Amino acid sequence: MPDVPVVAYFSMEIGLESSIPTYAGGLGVLAGDTIRSAADLDVPMVAVTLLHRQGYFYQRLDARGQQTEDPAIWSVDDFLELQPARVRVEIEGRSVQLRAWCYTVQGVTGSQVPVYLLDADLPENRSEDRQLTDVLYGGDSAYRLSQEVILGIGGVRMLRALGYQQIARFHMNEGHAALLILALFDEKMAQSGADVTVTPEMIETVRQQCVFTTHTPVPAGHDQFPAELAHRILGTVHCDRLHLCDQVRGLNLTDLALHNSQFINGVAMKHGEVSRGMFPGYPIHSITNGVHPATWVSPAFQVLYNRHLPGWQRDAFSLRYAIDIPCTAIWEAHQAAKRALIAYVNRETNAGLDRDVITLGFARRATAYKRALLIFNDLERLRRMAQEVGPLQLVFAGKAHPRDREGKEVIRRIHEARDALRGAVAVAYLANYDMELGQLLCAGADIWLNTPLPPREASGTSGMKAALNGVPSLSVLDGWWIEGHIEGVTGWSIGDGRDASLKTVQELDAHHTESLYVKLSEHVLPVYYEDRDRFLEIMRHSIAQNGAFFNTQRMVWQYVHNAYRVSPHPH
Repeated sequence: MPDVPVVAYFSMEIGLESSIPTYAGGLGVLAGDTIRSAADLDVPMVAVTLLHRQGYFYQRLDARGQQTEDPAIWSVDDFLELQPARVRVEIEGRSVQLRAWCYTVQGVTGSQVPVYLLDADLPENRSEDRQLTDVLYGGDSAYRLSQEVILGIGGVRMLRALGYQQIARFHMNEGHAALLILALFDEKMAQSGADVTVTPEMIETVRQQCVFTTHTPVPAGHDQFPAELAHRILGTVHCDRLHLCDQVRGLNLTDLALHNSQFINGVAMKHGEVSRGMFPGYPIHSITNGVHPATWVSPAFQVLYNRHLPGWQRDAFSLRYAIDIPCTAIWEAHQAAKRALIAYVNRETNAGLDRDVITLGFARRATAYKRALLIFNDLERLRRMAQEVGPLQLVFAGKAHPRDREGKEVIRRIHEARDALRGAVAVAYLANYDMELGQLLCAGADIWLNTPLPPREASGTSGMKAALNGVPSLSVLDGWWIEGHIEGVTGWSIGDGRDASLKTVQELDAHHTESLYVKLSEHVLPVYYEDRDRFLEIMRHSIAQNGAFFNTQRMVWQYVHNAYRVSPHPH
């Protein structure tokens, strides 16, 4: 058990490995990468999440791209170690008992970060309560708020029961964990005496312990609950304390976290700016996301970096010196990654992809604002481009949330476009996008395509994973790409300075469609097919410029120095 102050990192989802389906997408994968880099850097951290026995879901796609979902069943005790501690939380006036399972993340230096996954599936609980930790982002609002009680309040209590008494900072990765603030109030009340009310001094003491990272630039993406539901789930005492935090007309977990955190940040420079506009009056900083290099670099590039940049796993900044790696060696490593991807795609989809054809990768959660369909807005123009400029092929992957009808329609229409383009442009859609498939795709594509509707991309991290493998981005200037983009050096932009003047989604779609086709036909395809030396220089700069910076080693150091203000363990 730690004898130094630690950082307690709370996240509703954490991507630990593909076989543990306790994550849905970017938020959970970022959490896992954060923990892996904390272990690499000897940061004294402990993490808390939920067990999710049925995971997010197992995705099934029929021939027309219709998505159906099954529970993602996995064997918990194959991966996790049961802990002896038990704690209780009150939900709707009932006492719900919780236990924890532990997964240990080990860093390259040997340091460890324990991750505790909370589990309500105990015989002492009522049957409906035993299912409260089963499904990630499942159920109705009452189920969601009950899970957030377990994560926030149950998580703090579990850490104390496990012996973590000297916690210096509680880091809330999104608002799902904001109810940990109530657990900290409970502790202050218990220390001061039962008859004492929450004082401004207590609120300030709690505030000094809390760090909040917001990831969502869309107001609808922030968890809010009506006052009646909050009162029913949380009870009178906790709701009375919420009133002291300006939670009077209902429960807004983002507002609760903002009101009670000493350090608040968005996840990219632009996202910090957007967040300050959404939440005026709060000092919102920016710490741009990253990815964990050793997790996302393909086997061939790991061999390459080990040969040319020994120690890169401990010092991701050394990837800056990739600028000195011979381009031929980079190309050989990339070809190995591409062969692995093409073999997988052809085996799974029978798409008949060709290793010699430029391959565009697009993989992320299937939802409307990601605009996966943008490249299909003019199928005839795409056909002509493939015939007259150079052949191209596309690989897609991503799950739509079970209740996201628009997201499911996106998947169906990609399949429709695939059929319409057959014989001219090969298109494949891969089911069950997970960490393992993400690594294969980000490394094996020749170009990473990203077309979000700005400014809705808080950060994005898939393009960062691609950059670590020398894969340039072709992306709308939003999220991290505003910072990572150097035109014709690290990749290419979609859109330009006119974007801000366009007022409607339709105008932006038309402008970005035209820009995408022009960049493909006049820049990307000609460079790939006719000026391979220049393309290899762009690959090399993607690693040296972006791989060396957009990683969680740099990100975690920024949190340590700006948000946590705790010292890592000495080596």
